[in-house]
Amino acid sequence: MTQRALRSSGEHTPGRRWPARIDAGSELDPVHPMKLPATAVRTSGLTAAEVAERIARGEVNDVPVRSSRSVHEIVRANVFTRFNLIIGVLWLIMLFVAPIQDSLFGFVIIANTGIGIVQEWRAKKTLDSLAVIGEAKPTVRRDGVAAEISTSEIVLGDLVELGPGDKVVVDGAVAEADNLEIDESLLTGEADPVLKQAGDPVMSGSFVVAGGGAFSATKVGREAYAAQLAEEASRFTLVQSELRSGISTILKYVTWMMVPTAIGLIISQLVVKNSNVRDSIARTVGGIVPMIPEGLVLLTSVAFAIGVVRLGRKQCLVQELPAIEGLARVDVVCLDKTGTLTEGGMDVTEVRPLNGADDPYIRQVLSALGASDPRPNASLQAIIDAYPSPNGEAWRCTEALPFSSARKYSGAAFVETDGRSSTWLLGAPDVLLPDEDPALGEIEQLNEQGLRVLLLARAEGELEGPEIAHGAVPTALIVLEQRLRPDAGDTLRYFADQRVATKVISGDNAVSVGAVAGKLGLPGAEHTLDARRLPTDPDDMATAMEENAVFGRVTPQQKREMVAALQSRGHTVAMTGDGVNDVLALKDADIGVSMGSGSEATRAVAQIVLLNNSFATLPSVVAEGRRVIGNITRVATLFLTKTVYSVLLAILVVCFQVEYPFLPRHLTLLSTLTIGVPAFFLALAPNKERARPHFVRRVMRYSVPSGVIAGIATFVTYLVARHYYTGTEALGAETSAATLTLFLVSMWVLAIIARPYTWWRIVLVASMGAAFLIVLMVPWLQNFFALKLVGTVIPWTAVGIAVVAAAALEFTWRLVSRRFPA
Repeated sequence: MTQRALRSSGEHTPGRRWPARIDAGSELDPVHPMKLPATAVRTSGLTAAEVAERIARGEVNDVPVRSSRSVHEIVRANVFTRFNLIIGVLWLIMLFVAPIQDSLFGFVIIANTGIGIVQEWRAKKTLDSLAVIGEAKPTVRRDGVAAEISTSEIVLGDLVELGPGDKVVVDGAVAEADNLEIDESLLTGEADPVLKQAGDPVMSGSFVVAGGGAFSATKVGREAYAAQLAEEASRFTLVQSELRSGISTILKYVTWMMVPTAIGLIISQLVVKNSNVRDSIARTVGGIVPMIPEGLVLLTSVAFAIGVVRLGRKQCLVQELPAIEGLARVDVVCLDKTGTLTEGGMDVTEVRPLNGADDPYIRQVLSALGASDPRPNASLQAIIDAYPSPNGEAWRCTEALPFSSARKYSGAAFVETDGRSSTWLLGAPDVLLPDEDPALGEIEQLNEQGLRVLLLARAEGELEGPEIAHGAVPTALIVLEQRLRPDAGDTLRYFADQRVATKVISGDNAVSVGAVAGKLGLPGAEHTLDARRLPTDPDDMATAMEENAVFGRVTPQQKREMVAALQSRGHTVAMTGDGVNDVLALKDADIGVSMGSGSEATRAVAQIVLLNNSFATLPSVVAEGRRVIGNITRVATLFLTKTVYSVLLAILVVCFQVEYPFLPRHLTLLSTLTIGVPAFFLALAPNKERARPHFVRRVMRYSVPSGVIAGIATFVTYLVARHYYTGTEALGAETSAATLTLFLVSMWVLAIIARPYTWWRIVLVASMGAAFLIVLMVPWLQNFFALKLVGTVIPWTAVGIAVVAAAALEFTWRLVSRRFPA
C-alpha cells in the first residue's frame, strides 16, 4: 500500500513519526487562542451523515468565487454611464422638437451599448468556463477515503489534506503534520515559511512549501480570513490599467471643456440669435453631442472582451483583464526552466556509484527514498519510475525530510531489512559537496550536456539537524535527462524578435540550465551565473541581471529580489512558473503567468493561467495585448479629434454670434462614416506594435492639432458660404458646404491613422468615402440628411480648403513624429 493510501485510510505508516492529532470539530482553546488542544481525532474525517448535517445548517464554504462580473453588473456598467445620461436627455429632447433623423444619435448609442453588453457577456461565459477548468480542487478525507472536491463543497470540520504547493483554501487547525512548512507571506508579508505542528492554526490564502499533513476546517465561507480577499482578487476587472485610467483622464478633461462650452452654445443659439426655437434647440444639441467621445469607452471594453474570448479559445485564462495589456508592455520575461522550457517529467539515464559503493545496494536506497515521500517532485518521480518499491519486504522509514527549495535536498532515515539504521540525503551535488570535491568536475561535464545530476549521500545524525549535510559521504550520482518542450524554441525566438529579453531563473545547476537553454536557441545562453554568487546590493544585482541570461541555484527569496532588481531599472517584468518556489516572484512581477498543471498557490496569485500548460501560448497573449493597446491608441485619436473640433466650433460660433452650422443628423452621419464604423474594424485588427507608455500624452499630441485644423477649416468654409449664399435656403447650403469640408478633413485623419495600408484598410477608407458620395447623389438621402450642394463655386471652395487642411495635417503629424519619436 502506498504512503498516500495509508494516510487516507487512517493507518500509520510504519516507523513514520506522526504528531498528535486534534479532534476535527474542536473549538479554539480560550486560554491559548492561537493553538488548538491536541486531542484524539478520527483520521477518517467526517462521515456522510455529518457532512449532510452541516450542509443543512449552512456550514458550507459558499463564498462565490467569480472570474467575471455578473450579468446585472455588466448591464449596469454599460448602460448607466455619465455620458449615456447626457446623451439620453438630449435624445429625449430631440424626439419632441425635431424630425427623427436628428435623433439618430440616440439609436446609435443604444446599438453600441447593446454590442458592448453582448461582447462582455460572451467574455464572461468564456472566463467562467475556463475558471471551472482551472479551479483548485482540494483533497478532503471523508469516511476514510480521500477524494478531490470543489472548494465550495468543503464543510465545517472537514479534514483537508495538504502537500507541497497546495493552497490552504479555508481557515483551520493542523491535525497532522509531517515537516509541514507553510508560507503565509501573501497574508502577513513575512517571507520565511512557518513550521506547523498539530494544533497550530492555518489561514486561508497561505500555501505549503514543504512537507505534508492535514488540517481541520474551523472557519468556512465568508468567515474565513482571506475569503473576501480571494473573491476580490479573482474578479473580472478593468481597473489598474494604464489604458483604462488614461481614458478616464481624457474623459475628465473632456467634461471640463464640454460644460462651459455647452452653456455658452445654448445661450448663443437660444437667446442671442432669437431664431426659430425648434431649429435652435436642434442645432444646440447638434453642437453638444459630438463633444462626447461616447464610443471610446465602449470600444475599449469590446476590444478587451473580444481579446478574452480569443485567448479563451486557446485555453488561456485571464484572471485579471489588464494582464492582457500588461504583458504587451513587458520587456523582460523571467522563465522557470522546469515545466516551462522542459516538460514536467524526467528520465533516469544513469546511476554512477561513488567511493566503491555497491550498485544493487544503491538501487535499494533509491527505491526506499521513493517510497518515503507521499508527494514526490518530478526528480523523485523519475527515480520511483526507474526503481519501484519491491513487492517483498521493504525498508521501514523512521523519519523523513521533504524536499525544500531553500535547502535543495531531501532525506529519510530507515531501518533496513537486516535491522541496521541508515540516513540518506538526495539533492544538489554542489550544495551537498564541498567546493574542492573531485566529483564536482565530473558533474560539471554532465551539466554542460544539459543533464540534471543529483547526489545520493549517506549522512549521520538527526535529519532535522542544521549540520546534517556536513560530512555526508557521497555514494552515487543519479543522472536525469529532461524532456524539452517542442515549442519552447519557437517561443524564445519570438521574444527575441520582439526585443523582449528572456531570463531563465532556476533552482538547478546554472551550467546545466544554460546547456538546456542553449539547445533551445536562447540568445545569451552562454552567459550563466550561479545565484549564490549574486551581489546582495540591489543596484549591482540589477546590473548582473541585465548582463546575464541564465541563473542557477536560485532560492525562492532570490527570485523575488531578482524581479525587484529588474523593476528598479524601469523594466516591465513577466514571471512564469508552476512550482511553489515561484509564488513570491509571480506575485511581485508585473505579470505573473502560471501553468495550469502548476501548484494551487501559483494559479492563485498569477494573472494569467495557461490551462494547456503550453509556454507557446504566451506569444498569443502578447499579440492580443499589443492589438488592444495599439488599436485603441489609434481609434482614441479619431474620437478625440472629433471632440476637439466640436468644442472649437462651438467656441467659434459663440464668438462670431452665428448659427451652429450642423444639425445632429449631419454629425451622426460624419461620426458613423469617419469614426464609428472604421474604429470598430481598426480596433479589432492585428497589430504587432510594441506597447509604449504615456497613452494620454501620445493621443493628445495628435488629436489636438488634428481637431484644431479640422475645426478651423470647417468654420472658414462656413463663413465663406455665409457671405456667398442669400435667401431662405441659405443656411441649408452653408451647412452642406461645411459638412463637405469637415467630412474630407476627417477622412484624411482616418487615412493617416489607417496606415500602414493593407488591402482591407484601403477598402475600408474607400467604402466610407463612397458611402458619403452616395448620400450626396441619391435624392431621398439628400432630403433625409438635409445635405444638398448648391452651385459649384462654394462646393469646390470647400474641397480646396479641405485640401489645404489635409496638407497641414500631414505636416503636423510628421512634425510631431519627429519631435516625439516612438
